[in-house]
Amino acid sequence: MQHTMKRFDEEMVELKEHVLSMGGLVERAIGHAVRAMLEQNEKLAIKTIERDRAINALEVQCDEMTRDILVRRQPAAGDLRFILAIIKVVTDLERIGDLAASIAKGMIQSEESPPRNFSNLDTMGEKVQKQVQRALDAFSRGDADLAMTVIQKDVKIDKLYKRMYRELLTYMMEDPRSISGSIILSDAAKNLERISAHATNIAEMVIYMEYGHDIRHVDHDDAAKILAGDDS
Repeated sequence: MQHTMKRFDEEMVELKEHVLSMGGLVERAIGHAVRAMLEQNEKLAIKTIERDRAINALEVQCDEMTRDILVRRQPAAGDLRFILAIIKVVTDLERIGDLAASIAKGMIQSEESPPRNFSNLDTMGEKVQKQVQRALDAFSRGDADLAMTVIQKDVKIDKLYKRMYRELLTYMMEDPRSISGSIILSDAAKNLERISAHATNIAEMVIYMEYGHDIRHVDHDDAAKILAGDDS
């Protein structure tokens, strides 16, 4: 029995390591995609798109491992929450990888009419990449406080996206020649905003994993009260 439990613990650790490996690839994909756009670097964009296959492969591996553990081990309580959280986290990571690849594809499309002004794309890219990093750190450590930080900072990402969108609209109105490039940049910014939303999803699952509270559709202030033990 002790041997069986030890092997189960090893399987859970292995699964977590696979998820974090996937997260590492996703983090790099975001940084590379944004840099490819800013530098108009086609080779880096192509490499980012091609490496999305590795992210997808890890998703499949994680899915197979979770199914195997559920069938053979029939986990309960905290272990079951951990498995259910991982199923959600892996899905969000795969979608983040797709969004990073979309930014890289936009860079390739922009070659005929490169953006004339990158607005706050570099700043937004750094902040969004940090959001994903925080969410993965929270998952790795089971840190609900850090997870709440991710959730709260998502509001700032939304505001930055809206400001960038307004700036790009202004550029398009002032200079029609900037329309094609500005539309591609707007799409990139929207993809970054969606990546931050997926990071928030991961943070929410960390809280579920640790406390069993599903706060996905709960106001941020109410979620903080729940974590503090104030359900009133």
